Amino acid sequence: MLKSRIKYNSAKFITSAPDITRLPEDSGIEVAFAGRSNAGKSSALNALTDQKLARTSKTPGRTQLINTFALDDDKRLIDLPGYGYAKVPLEMKIKWQKSLGEYLQKRDSLKGLVVLMDIRHPLKDLDMDLIEWAVGCEIPVLALLTKADKYAQGKRKGEVLQVRKKLAELNGDIRVHAFSSLKGIGLNDLAWTLDDWFLGPYVKPEDSE
Repeated sequence: MLKSRIKYNSAKFITSAPDITRLPEDSGIEVAFAGRSNAGKSSALNALTDQKLARTSKTPGRTQLINTFALDDDKRLIDLPGYGYAKVPLEMKIKWQKSLGEYLQKRDSLKGLVVLMDIRHPLKDLDMDLIEWAVGCEIPVLALLTKADKYAQGKRKGEVLQVRKKLAELNGDIRVHAFSSLKGIGLNDLAWTLDDWFLGPYVKPEDSE
C-alpha cells in the first residue's frame, strides 16, 4: 500500500500539448517524468496514481506530446515525450526533442525530474545528457531503475549501488532507486521523493512532553 503525504490517486488529466505554449500557466510546482521510449514511464505513472492515467503500449514511443496531470491547483505531474528508441520518422524525433528541450529549459515551475531507465541498460548517453543538464540547472533528479523485477534482489541492489556511484561524480541532488510497476518495488521510494519535492522534506515532530 502506498504511504505518502500526497494523494497521487487524485491525479486528473488536464491536457496534451505539442509544445510549452499550450501548457497550463507556468506557476506552482511540476515534477516531470522523462526516459527512453521503452523505459516504462507510463507504467510508473499508472502505478503511482493507481489508475490508468497514462497510456501504455507494447510499441515504444507512444507518448508524443507533453501530457499534464493535476494533483491539485498548484501541483502537477508531467509526462514528457520518450526519446531514443521509437521507430518513427526522423522529422518526428526532431520535433519531440525540440518540445522536450524547450520544456526542460524554459519551464520555471519544474522542481524535480524523474529519469526512468531500464535497470538492465542504465545510463545511456541520452540519459546522462538529461541528468547532467538537470544537475547544471540545480534541479533535483530521481534516477528510477525500472523493470527491477527482472533481477534477483542481490543483483538489483548491486546495480543500484553502481549507478549511485557513477552519478555521485556529478555532485548533484540525485537519488537512485530500483522500481517495478509490476511488483510494486520502489513505489514508496518514488512517492516519498515526490512528496519532498512538492512539500519539502518531512520533519518528524518532536515527541510532546
